[in-house]
Amino acid sequence: GDVAKMKINIAAPTTGQQKVIEIDDEKRLQNLYDRRVSQEVDGDVLGEEFAGYVFRVSGGNDKQGFPMRQGVLTNTRVRLLCAKGHKCYRPRRAGERKRKSVRGCIVGQDIAVLNLVVTKMGDNPVPGLTDEPVPRRLGPKRANKIRKLFNLEKEDDVRKYVIARTFTNKKGKEIRKAPKIQRLVTPLTLQRKRARKSAKMNSVLRNKEEAAAYKKVVAQRLAEQREARRSLISKRRSTRKSAKRAAEGK
Repeated sequence: GDVAKMKINIAAPTTGQQKVIEIDDEKRLQNLYDRRVSQEVDGDVLGEEFAGYVFRVSGGNDKQGFPMRQGVLTNTRVRLLCAKGHKCYRPRRAGERKRKSVRGCIVGQDIAVLNLVVTKMGDNPVPGLTDEPVPRRLGPKRANKIRKLFNLEKEDDVRKYVIARTFTNKKGKEIRKAPKIQRLVTPLTLQRKRARKSAKMNSVLRNKEEAAAYKKVVAQRLAEQREARRSLISKRRSTRKSAKRAAEGK
């Protein structure tokens, strides 16, 4: 018959190492079945060397390579309509949705690879997993994060503390690679800040002046209209008077 074989991929976030072990012992695998993604498993289930360790099931793939998806509570495959932001799916254009096969989050016989994460260390280190930490390749890039890492004061120059690596390139030249520090306060950023502020102030002042000028013009127009109306009325009166006089004179 079909011998159940499962690759188990164990990652230790504290050291940055990972290790793949293969288990074909049905009794050991029995303890993994019916576990769900994000449930915890005791280490001695997988073997004596993991005694005292605790692992979290973080995912896996079935025999045909379909990924397990959190929240789909079956141990079979289902076809889900996936949209942007879903696991197991990358939209190729804006708003695209697609029905994809995903494996439910309950571990069963048909899982080929299971991913575990170490949540609690045991007493004895496992070679290749928890014996020596892999150095982080890249240091922090944001100015405040570099400050936090080295406990710097505000006055210290961040650029002196940035983590860089030196290596010799193919031409045999020493090269120093360092990240471009983001959110670094430079004279240029201060200049831009000042420019923004002054532009804002200028626009406020200009608006005030223009509003005042407009009010003045409006007041002037109103006065002119009133004047025109008055002169019109007085003209009418005078014409009427002269007409009256003419009538009396006859």
